[in-house]
Amino acid sequence: MGNIKGKAFLLNENVDTDQILPGYAMSYPVEELKKVALCGSIIPDFANLVKSGDIIIADDNFGCGSSREQAPVALKSAGVGAVIAKSFGRIFRKNAINIGLPVVVCEYIDKIKSESKEDDEFDVDLVNSTITNLRTQNKYVLNSLSETTLETLQAGGLINKVRNKLVERGAL
Repeated sequence: MGNIKGKAFLLNENVDTDQILPGYAMSYPVEELKKVALCGSIIPDFANLVKSGDIIIADDNFGCGSSREQAPVALKSAGVGAVIAKSFGRIFRKNAINIGLPVVVCEYIDKIKSESKEDDEFDVDLVNSTITNLRTQNKYVLNSLSETTLETLQAGGLINKVRNKLVERGAL
């Protein structure tokens, strides 16, 4: 799995699924979700700013709130390459991994944020569990992902992982 490189968007704690994807967008077609990603957050114009591979760095409890599975879909379809946070809402984390959006816990979010400037770019290495600020070259440790989670992310999500396993077994 290759590294993820992009600009960092810094968010605070308790970014809930309503901030990630507002309730009125629940009936939107999947391809439209990216247009309202994070519009309820402190970065309401996120959808116009984000580029493919960009990274969200957040405090505790990212993705808390209701269990709408469209929230991580909105982020992924907007181009988010990874979300790094102190902690995640349990269901959000599971939904994100299942669609192939890397979400990784990091205990050094405060340090990353204090040493970062607006528009800093980062390199996330999921295999070696590191995130590096490309401007400062400061490297921070991420919590390691399990082998199962890495396999799911490498496959692009749970459905692809299952499909690949079935092909390996000759069942497809």
